[in-house]
Amino acid sequence: MRFKGALSATLKVKRMASFEMIRTVAGMQAQAESWQRGGLRIALVPTMGALHAGHLRLVEEARRIGEKVLVSIFVNPAQFAPHEDFASYPRQEAADLEKLAPLGVDAVFAPSAEEMYPVGFATRVAVGGPSEGLETDFRPHFFGGVATVVTKLFTACRPHVAVFGEKDYQQFLVVRRLSADLGLGVAIHGVPTLREPDGLALSSRNAYLLANERRTAPRLQAEMRGAAEAIRAGKAIDGALAGAAVALADAGFRVDYLALRNAETLAPVADAAKEPLRLLAAAWLGRTRLIDNIAV
Repeated sequence: MRFKGALSATLKVKRMASFEMIRTVAGMQAQAESWQRGGLRIALVPTMGALHAGHLRLVEEARRIGEKVLVSIFVNPAQFAPHEDFASYPRQEAADLEKLAPLGVDAVFAPSAEEMYPVGFATRVAVGGPSEGLETDFRPHFFGGVATVVTKLFTACRPHVAVFGEKDYQQFLVVRRLSADLGLGVAIHGVPTLREPDGLALSSRNAYLLANERRTAPRLQAEMRGAAEAIRAGKAIDGALAGAAVALADAGFRVDYLALRNAETLAPVADAAKEPLRLLAAAWLGRTRLIDNIAV
């Protein structure tokens, strides 16, 4: 009965919405090819569902730059390690479709894991460049999983442009490099991070935060901004980052990394006075891993 109820809710939203629900790669390719034959520019917003205002901002941007807007909803098992939260990652398709209904979306591609990774699937896309370090130091499997699913999504959806949020800044640069290196013909369009009024970057995983953790969570961005201001004022980079890391630890965070990198390549900074700079961080608060980044 639980499954029947979920299906009923999904069908109800489908009737309310004007977009097509597509579940198969073949069906998605056929729809995309039809749009392309009509000379229409396709803008794709890839998501893992559990949509929040940040995702909806990406859809609005896709509407601005594309003539056909396509949203994919797929929780990608290839980017989760066995000990990570794949099983518990929030899945709320009916609610997601309801949020998309008024936004002018033309189609939603929501395949199953079996559709994306059928029996016998044995290929994985390996990436380098901006994928090296930072997230890879703690989640070595992650960007291979991201690159593989993004390649499959681009093959299925045939977009001219794909819209990604800059909150996942390293992922944004990895996908941009992937599309360029493999000649996928997809422009990668970034949208600045959307934040809560207290500065916390919007994320589906914020739902994991306990009430006291949610009150503490904005300290991550606050300490990053303090470090960035110190660096801009001429303080030594190592000292500014070390001070912020200590302050975060004192506030209850377990810091994975807090690093200043070249904003275009994510290479270590050679000359801070002459390079575009980005400060990136990942830190645990309780069982929730928060990531963030800001320009310096």
